[in-house]
Amino acid sequence: MSLATETGRRTGRDIKAWIATPWAVIALVLGLVALMDPGRFADVLVFAVSALLGTLPYILFAVALIAGLKAAGAEAAIAAAFKGRETRMIFMAALFGGLAPFCSCEVIPFIAGLLALGAPLSAVMAFWLSSPLIDPPTLLITAAALGWPFAIGKAVAAVALGLFGGFAVKSAMGAGLFGNPLKTSTQKRCGCGPDPFSGKPVWRFWQEESRRSVFRQEAIANGVFLIKWLALAYVLEAVLVTYVPASAIAGLVGGEGLAPIAIAAIVGMPAYLNSYVAPPLLAGLIEQGMSNGAAMAFMISGAVSSIPAMAAVWSLVRKQVFAAYIGLGVSGAIVSGVVFQMLA
Repeated sequence: MSLATETGRRTGRDIKAWIATPWAVIALVLGLVALMDPGRFADVLVFAVSALLGTLPYILFAVALIAGLKAAGAEAAIAAAFKGRETRMIFMAALFGGLAPFCSCEVIPFIAGLLALGAPLSAVMAFWLSSPLIDPPTLLITAAALGWPFAIGKAVAAVALGLFGGFAVKSAMGAGLFGNPLKTSTQKRCGCGPDPFSGKPVWRFWQEESRRSVFRQEAIANGVFLIKWLALAYVLEAVLVTYVPASAIAGLVGGEGLAPIAIAAIVGMPAYLNSYVAPPLLAGLIEQGMSNGAAMAFMISGAVSSIPAMAAVWSLVRKQVFAAYIGLGVSGAIVSGVVFQMLA
């Protein structure tokens, strides 16, 4: 194979990889607006840039927080939640599920290790359901886009959903279900980080060069990650607010009652948007007429149905447990939406 051919193939792969990034989608969307409606291009761009700059303080704080947790080795502290009596484990797993600084694939070996060590499925389910819903960066991004009442409501819903799922599975296991939840295949680590069960957290991480290095790497990686996804989110929100009629949104998921909330929860699963993109888009939808309860249901069901979250469950447990995870997630999203609508 000639050098020119190999270089051409590598360039082709690089182009294909870039096309799949948020930056490419941003360029495509803005390009289409500039081409088809140049009179509104400036309005869309200013809307997106202003929103991103307004969120920047939250981004910086979230980046520093998650980098600090990773540098300190906070994963080892999360494992301590799965010790003791089963009821205590369910409560602790639901609570700490929103604090775990795991990457999407690191959840898989963490949970595999817990199940292999004999942690009850009820506590694992509580962690599984609460973990994709909230974490420190998501809390701050949600607050920036939708306000603190919505962010706190989502955090409370995450813990409540974890408790609901954990105790539901505990009752089902007491009735003889889920006796052998694990698949027979063994799971390997994804290689994206250290073993979460090893060592103890070192909260004064800045005193060790290796941990300072982890902090810098995590800060850069998470900063780039958040900025690119939020930039995409605000561009899409600007397009949504500019071009989608408010009456269309209000007619589908606006108003009172159970129907808009149930529709939002069901639509939210196949239309999954990650927890950094969803808040700005939901802000636009609420402005167009979406009810608060429907927005909460959409966000929760979408997080539960995320590819990393479902992959973590599917890769480790049998189909019955996976079906229970989905069913608990959707029903919990609807209940959370109804309760939040009543309170809001």
